Amino acid sequence: MLAAERRDHLLGLLAREGKVVAKSVAADLGISEDSVRRDLRDLAAEGLCHRVYGGALPVSPAVADYTTRESVTPDGKRKVAKTAAALVRPGSALILDGGTTALAVARALPPELACTVITHSPTIAAAMIEHPQAEVFLLGGRIFKHSAVACGAAAVEAAQNVSADVCLLGVTGVHPDAGLTTGDAEEAAMKRALAARAADTYVLASSEKIGTASRFRVLQWEDVTGVITDADPDHTVIEQLTARGVEILAAG
Repeated sequence: MLAAERRDHLLGLLAREGKVVAKSVAADLGISEDSVRRDLRDLAAEGLCHRVYGGALPVSPAVADYTTRESVTPDGKRKVAKTAAALVRPGSALILDGGTTALAVARALPPELACTVITHSPTIAAAMIEHPQAEVFLLGGRIFKHSAVACGAAAVEAAQNVSADVCLLGVTGVHPDAGLTTGDAEEAAMKRALAARAADTYVLASSEKIGTASRFRVLQWEDVTGVITDADPDHTVIEQLTARGVEILAAG
């Protein structure tokens, strides 16, 4: 099989099965595992897969820059945001993560809602100025420009001194095996710090993130209350998560 044919085969597996197992592919094609690993390295260098031990997973489109992500599935993000905003009760405290879906949540909150919003995102804090009844607490630290959020030791320390009823958390990848992931180690640590300070944590996951993975794990499945997504309930990944007992909140 030519290199171009192997490439198409690997991309097809990623699309159909949500993963590539190098050992299985080598056996099926009658080639060495080293050949498969080389092909996967080439695909990863092009940003077409995320390499993991033993193979590869689909790469998340949410690793693009902030401006680019704003144009990715905006309708899906609005659906997720509407469902997430309905979880915020009058008088409650909300930890709202940064990113484009979280910004959609801020815009979806009723203007008259009296609540407390805790965030490490200057973008979210600015959006909440339009909500006169909401108290806004901005956690500071080094700004990670990819997501327009504060990260690092100062931000994590600040997060440890707050508490909330619910945390709405963004990730770049939602995969049954890889778990909940993001592309930066410090951002992953900050997300864990935020989730640890809320009674309930819901993951904001528009459909393009379902079945994909990034480099750094954020949380284990048992650490979250549920996943809010507009993905088709019949999506293989959604079925697998439901079978694991993960609560799925359908956004429509």
